[in-house]
Formats: sequence, structure tokens, C-alpha cells
Amino acid sequence: MAEKKTFGFPFGVNPAGWISSNEDDEAIRGMIIQVLFTAPGERVNMPEFGCGLFNLVFEPNSNILAAAMKFRVGQALNRWMEKDIKVEGVNVESADGTITIEIAYTKKIDLSKKALRVHFK
Repeated sequence: MAEKKTFGFPFGVNPAGWISSNEDDEAIRGMIIQVLFTAPGERVNMPEFGCGLFNLVFEPNSNILAAAMKFRVGQALNRWMEKDIKVEGVNVESADGTITIEIAYTKKIDLSKKALRVHFK
């Protein structure tokens, strides 16, 4: 199958004056980051888009926080990325003031398995 190209994330213009684009793997990574870092209500035409992850970052670190993050991330990615990926698992770990979210997924275009790790300090 042909690789899918999308607008680059973050949006930009390349040296030739064209809108920069990303190949499939980088495009999916960018879309996942957008879902994670967008708060519901932030987009005017899509008020439900996002997962509100930043709303949880300042909560007291606990097993309850980890479970809430895991749930929100999984639900948001399943909702907003269902055409591109199948979420295989979300793992949330906390150590030394850093929260790490690891997302395991399968790309639907070629069934390759990938993972993305995001750290919050």
C-alpha cells in the first residue's frame, strides 16, 4: 500500500515554499500527539476533540491518577484515531516526578505494530 502523506506537525512551510508534509509513521505520531495534547473545548469546530491530559498533570501522583490517564488516553485514541490505528494498550508509569505514557498500537494500513512514549515532568 502507498504511504499516506499529511500536513506536517507542527504545521510549517518547507524551504521550497510548499506546505511541509509527513510520511505515514510520522503523520500518525503527530496525530496521536495532537489528541493527547488537545483539551476538549479547545477546537471551535470540534469541541469534543482531545483527551484533557493536561488537566490531570497537576493532580496528586497516585494509582488513581495513573488509571484515569490510562482510561482517558485509551478512550480518546480509540475515538479519534479509529480509522488509522488500533490501540493495543496504554501503560502509565510514574517515577521521580516524571509520568511516562506508553501507547502500543497497530497501524491499520499495513498492520505493523508501533509504540509511542511520552514523558511529563
